[in-house]
Amino acid sequence: MSAPLALVPKSLVDNGNATTAGPPTRVEIESAIAAEVGSLLAFVTDLAAAPAGMSFFAFEKALVPRVFMLGRLLVTLFLCVREERKAAEIEVRPVVVDGRRFAKRPPQARNLSTFFGVVRYWRTYVRGPAVVEGQRHGFHPLDVALGLTADRLSMHLLSLTARLATKLPFAQVQGILQWFLGAAPSTEVIEQSVLGMGRWTGEWFLSAPAPADDGDVLIAFFDSKGAPTATESELARRRRKRRKGKSPASPRHRGRQRRARYGAKPRRKKGDKSKNAKMATMVVLYTLRRSGKRLLGPINKWVYASFAPKRHAFEIARREANKRGFGPGSGKLIQVLTDGDPDLTIYVKEYFPEAIHTLDVMHALEYVWSAGESIFAEGSPALAHWVGTQKRLLYRGRIDEVLAELTERLKGIPRTGPGTKGKRKRLGDAIRYLTKRRHQMNYGELIAKDLEIATGAVEGAIKHVIGSRFDHGGMRWIKERAEALLQLRCIEINGDWDRFAEFAHDRIREHGINTGTRVRLQQRSPSELPRLAEAA
Repeated sequence: MSAPLALVPKSLVDNGNATTAGPPTRVEIESAIAAEVGSLLAFVTDLAAAPAGMSFFAFEKALVPRVFMLGRLLVTLFLCVREERKAAEIEVRPVVVDGRRFAKRPPQARNLSTFFGVVRYWRTYVRGPAVVEGQRHGFHPLDVALGLTADRLSMHLLSLTARLATKLPFAQVQGILQWFLGAAPSTEVIEQSVLGMGRWTGEWFLSAPAPADDGDVLIAFFDSKGAPTATESELARRRRKRRKGKSPASPRHRGRQRRARYGAKPRRKKGDKSKNAKMATMVVLYTLRRSGKRLLGPINKWVYASFAPKRHAFEIARREANKRGFGPGSGKLIQVLTDGDPDLTIYVKEYFPEAIHTLDVMHALEYVWSAGESIFAEGSPALAHWVGTQKRLLYRGRIDEVLAELTERLKGIPRTGPGTKGKRKRLGDAIRYLTKRRHQMNYGELIAKDLEIATGAVEGAIKHVIGSRFDHGGMRWIKERAEALLQLRCIEINGDWDRFAEFAHDRIREHGINTGTRVRLQQRSPSELPRLAEAA
């Protein structure tokens, strides 16, 4: 971050570093603010009245650092005033935590990175009796009262950093913050901020209030998507002790030197997957409101995703449905849509036994197309006409007629002969798939009730929530680290970020007040994935 500027009056600042050994007084800071405001006014009027003139582009660029300078002074004044009040409180009423009395000590200085830059402030230190022989415990009451963490970054800056990371890679977040703030945390700090904020997501989803003015019918979608993860060999290479090497002669030699150090990448064997994908389960919930014969929506759309076992996603969805007033016995209509995954079907029966379970019509049509290509030439008008006929039957809910047609076509294909084995297999697979799920394909009745028949909502959410952030070239995640970012991305997409940041800040501040310690938000290690008694 940038050097601490405007910490004390200009007479006490030398090249951005305070030369005074003690804290500035409130009067000194107020005088510095008044001088800076006067200087800023003169700066603007002088440039505007200059005979040569200045373009607005140049003026705006020159104005930004001056405004940030004033912002740092105002932050310093706020901290100074709060410290004076806190020090006076300690004089009147000594600090006592858990029955232990803390003695007041002289103020100590600290640098704090804020949205406006680094500021330096002083705060009283209190020291308690020995907890362990030879050790004493102390803390700064001002930091605890204000909810300042041990990270040396303000909560607003930490929140902004983590929020940007839900949308962009860490290196891009750093670059964008440098554009707008002139300085930015390192990529390591950005990642640690994400891991730290991620520790509060589970409690947030549990305690977040239900949306107001909800609809009459609940629609729930479930699907899965893989994100590329690092293999054990990649992790071993990342984590082993790095050997010192000579600096490359130029950027174009860096790759050669790296290959010489680590050796060539092993060639993948047939069937090996380059992504080593690990699946995340996606949930999309929203409600519909009745208006005559129509259902209007979506209302209060909500997304959730996790790399934990599939059962976890259903537990969260069930909890959210109950929170919204769609619990068991409520008598309200719930519809669940999936892509035919057998695991998802099992969990729908377990967690939403009262719901209408619908198979995505597009997945059913994929099997119809596959069956048709066993009967007609691929791309032929006859194939398109035949599939169109079956499609109309499906949309009218006449699945038995579609199955009868497929069965008759299968009987017409000889058991022996060139190409017949593959044709019979595709037809047989389509018949078995559709027969097993025929009770989930009452599309005619669903259309008449204006309910959903396709999973486009969750397909789009998967691309947006998981694909656009986690599935890019060169990305290799560790599930536990990706989980924190994935949960935070869901919170941001749900429009709950500001409330979530306040929630995390309040919990941290409350913990500090109760224990007399500052909490470090940033974390180097990720939390474990949610644990379940039984996994999918």
